[in-house]
Amino acid sequence: MLKKYNQGAYYGVFILLLLVAPLFLSEFRVGLLAKFLCYAIIAVGICLIWGYTGILSLGHGVYFGLGAYCMAMYLKLEASPSGIPDFMEWNGITEVPFIWTIFKNPFVAIAAAVLVPFIIACIIGYFTFKNRIKGVFFSIISQAVVVVAVTLFIGMQHITGGTSGLTNFFTVFQVPLADPQTKSFLYYLTVIILAVIMVISLVLTKTRFGRVLIAIRDGENRLRFLGYNPATYKVFIYGLSAAFAGIAGALFVLQVGMITPEMMGIIPSVEMVLWAAIGGRYSILGAAIGAILTNSAKSFLSESYPDFWTFILGALFIIVVLYLPNGLAGLVDKLKLGLFKKEKEVEKNAADTVVS
Repeated sequence: MLKKYNQGAYYGVFILLLLVAPLFLSEFRVGLLAKFLCYAIIAVGICLIWGYTGILSLGHGVYFGLGAYCMAMYLKLEASPSGIPDFMEWNGITEVPFIWTIFKNPFVAIAAAVLVPFIIACIIGYFTFKNRIKGVFFSIISQAVVVVAVTLFIGMQHITGGTSGLTNFFTVFQVPLADPQTKSFLYYLTVIILAVIMVISLVLTKTRFGRVLIAIRDGENRLRFLGYNPATYKVFIYGLSAAFAGIAGALFVLQVGMITPEMMGIIPSVEMVLWAAIGGRYSILGAAIGAILTNSAKSFLSESYPDFWTFILGALFIIVVLYLPNGLAGLVDKLKLGLFKKEKEVEKNAADTVVS
């Protein structure tokens, strides 16, 4: 009970700090933090599939991009007075494609940002996990999916905007996105959604379902011999993590105001895994903090040391991989364990002194 109370306290302090952060940060920094919170949502999903289930996905940028494009299509239609996006007019298109007409309704766009990544991930997961493809082979397939998706989005310029992507959004629900109150609302909305996703993930890992995920990670064949079908669990958790990435993408578009195929490529997909690795892939809270700290360090170093900030960031990654295999959360656990042992030694020495 004490352990659960302490864990809940850590999560509570984390969310509380995010809620009061706008009181101490400039408007620019709050905007950056809002973007980093979107990344934290992705990191939580990666923690579920990689840390708890042992599935290393190097293609989550695709699901992030799908959610972002679903929301961006609605925003682009709302920002087009003629009803036809500007890049389509430049390509001589006089009628909006059917797939775009679906996203005229904002609630459909929001639902699609969650369901489209979930469904596509479940389809990919079904055919891979059913055939017992795992480990590095699945990681390679996930990267291949990224290449195919990025190529498709760039090639379909008349629908997706090509390499330029979708941008120039002005309103959401007819409310100006540039308005400070709108930005503040979106920030707190992102914090609330992150908190809900973290709670859902934490509760999920504490149930029997969560124990099955850990069993898949540690001994999938043994679990199969016990009568379980690991593929079913892997498909669901992979789809759930993709849905989280889609939600993050939709929020990202609202915060940043643009999405391009480059943002869903291989490099962003690998960076998403690094966020979870640095924070701690076995810790939901650690993964979220890792995403925020990593991107904050990236922003700070690029501002302070523009000539060689990439070398500093690369060195930090190497240090974490070599000396902190469980990330920052693992380091905290080691420190707590060391303090606990020291307290026990002090108590034992005190007891020995009293006896003597």
